[in-house]
Amino acid sequence: MDGAPAALRPVVLGGDIGAYSLARHFHENHGVRPVVVSGAASGLMSRSAALQHVREPALEDPDTLVAVLHRLVEPDAATIVLASADRLVARLVEVRDRLPETVVVPYVEAPLLRRMTDKAEFSRVCAELGVAHPRTVVADLSLLPGTSTPSDVDPAVDTSGLVFPVFAKAASTVAYAGVSFEGKRKGFVVADRAQLLDLLARVRRAGYTSGFLVQELVAGDDSGMRILTCYSDRSGRVRYSSFGHVLLEEHAPSAIGNPAAILTDHDPDVVADATRLLEHVGWTGWANFDLKVDPRTGRTVFFELNPRLGRSNFYVAAGQTDPVAPYVREYVRGLDPYPPGSPEHAEPGHLFTVLPRPLLLRYLDEDLRARVRAAYRAGHVHNPLWYSAERDPRRLAYLAASHANQYRKFARHYPVGEARARQLQPAGRTA
Repeated sequence: MDGAPAALRPVVLGGDIGAYSLARHFHENHGVRPVVVSGAASGLMSRSAALQHVREPALEDPDTLVAVLHRLVEPDAATIVLASADRLVARLVEVRDRLPETVVVPYVEAPLLRRMTDKAEFSRVCAELGVAHPRTVVADLSLLPGTSTPSDVDPAVDTSGLVFPVFAKAASTVAYAGVSFEGKRKGFVVADRAQLLDLLARVRRAGYTSGFLVQELVAGDDSGMRILTCYSDRSGRVRYSSFGHVLLEEHAPSAIGNPAAILTDHDPDVVADATRLLEHVGWTGWANFDLKVDPRTGRTVFFELNPRLGRSNFYVAAGQTDPVAPYVREYVRGLDPYPPGSPEHAEPGHLFTVLPRPLLLRYLDEDLRARVRAAYRAGHVHNPLWYSAERDPRRLAYLAASHANQYRKFARHYPVGEARARQLQPAGRTA
């Protein structure tokens, strides 16, 4: 679109905290109340002053998605559609050509999206460019029958270059989202080859037919995790980076691995690796990387690329920038996404958290506790759910109850003793 001013009509697809955060960015920084479309009712969206909620159970059906977006378009307004999950980004890209010209979908084209969100292909690109990445083998489950047993899987998986335990996860998050089986998780720590073969057989019987990654297990607890989110302009040049030190992750099975607390920081070496990768493939828009520091080498390894602002995207705002502004400036207004004088990276020392302060502190070592306390003293603490525009007492009661429930969730799924044991895990204990 050209630079002529137009009314802004944001639409956000998804029902999680990431979707709410995206809506809040638009409301807080652009003065508009977005429409959030999700597949189910959600306490996060209920009674919100910051958004309008539309429930559509068949949201992931392409025809339904097109019909919903056609209904939401307003005359003389520029509609920009963002999504909070990889599978919804994929659906948006799939139907983009069926939407009105006034609808902006600011994501890369389908071939590049599929290539870089396939974890096996991402691993190959990292190897090609010398970007640190865990040693990985890929089991191609498409070659196996739908009635697979562990003995069927055995010849298809060569783990000779790895040492158990290993970490296993689906190469395609989009395909994996469509299958269901007992014990399903985003990723699995696997103790031995027999356990791995059993897992892969169960995944294949559930209907998953893409690659499944088996990779070295980088030792350490949650505080070894890092996160990086980069914005590339439409020419493919990286313009901004937001690096964060993950302090604690979610451990409930449905959300395992999602950051629950992040302290903003800056690492020029990691940003340089990400820049080389993104500019090599011609990426545009936001890209989000999951990373971890390898305690054996001190080097930060890249695990995967997410093609969107992630579930914890509010940590980007915590670093003192508006995450949706470059999309609005470049894709809606036709302007430079980062005008002259704009910062090139996030401001360190800001804390993103969805946890009560005492709960977070009990999981941290002395150094991290000191850094978190400093953020509290400076007033640099940011929780996306506690937004001053939200004043409905029923909503506030729901948020308070959910906040307090974090104690129960962590006690059940990640007791402090388990966290301490992981902190003491020898650096050499890898796959």
